[in-house]
Amino acid sequence: MRKTTLFKQLIASPEILLLPGVHDALSARIGAQAGFKAMTGGGYSASATLLGQPDTSQLSLTEMADHYARICDVVDVPFFGDGDTGFGNVTNVARTVRMYERAGLAGMFIEDQVFPKRCGHMTGKGVIGAEEMIGKLKAALDARHDPDFVIMARTDANAVNGIDDALERMALYNEVGADLLFVEAPRNVEEMRRICTELDGPNLANMIEGGATPVLSLDELTDIGFAVVTYPVAATFVIAKAMRDFMGYLVSNGTTVGFDNEMFEFEDFNRIIDLKGLRDQEESYLNYAADLSANKRDDPGQ
Repeated sequence: MRKTTLFKQLIASPEILLLPGVHDALSARIGAQAGFKAMTGGGYSASATLLGQPDTSQLSLTEMADHYARICDVVDVPFFGDGDTGFGNVTNVARTVRMYERAGLAGMFIEDQVFPKRCGHMTGKGVIGAEEMIGKLKAALDARHDPDFVIMARTDANAVNGIDDALERMALYNEVGADLLFVEAPRNVEEMRRICTELDGPNLANMIEGGATPVLSLDELTDIGFAVVTYPVAATFVIAKAMRDFMGYLVSNGTTVGFDNEMFEFEDFNRIIDLKGLRDQEESYLNYAADLSANKRDDPGQ
């Protein structure tokens, strides 16, 4: 089954789909080993890890597509990507979809923020007109080669114009044909319930620790009616804290001794990145070459 088709089925499943956010190939490999059915990775974590910068549209389309291609190369589960504002007008949006499909993603979202955008839980956002966003969304839907490649529409209008405008916009985006709906940054449970009650389609909840939206349990989100929930930056926050703790320990003590319980050892880490699998593959090719050479010697007439 194609990853795109599987991803669509997971969204449509009665069970809420939990998507952890990862920010590079290593964290994606660990997420897959943990047993997640699908994963995601947004511009916030990508900007932090690739540039050491905040999420303010500093990464280009080609940088993001290359970033996703590296991740999709190492995991077999569907991966969902961040299309930001489409990196330009409708022409750029179409190219974004084609490049993201080639990168191996199972889907992506596009949002109605003004470029350069900001993280959805930052202040000072602006949104384009609904008509312009509808054009971008239609261009994205028309550009995909695989009809199961998931296109999610996102609106940031709640923080700019209020929940009523956000719901009106998303109803229009849903009518255009978005596969998944995302009203960013609802401020309370009442707004979250309105999203799932008033919009006729699968909705995504975005859990940002310390952000504008209350962080709820899977049971609570299921009760409200969400089909998908993401924790897009939690892993990056965990790793950043662990790295700061380690660097502080090392600069203070001049050794890693005493920090051992917070680290993988050499062989344990090699198992995570599947060094044995790589060596076994190398050996199989060498054995194939040796067998072929032996057969040639035994039967020179071949």
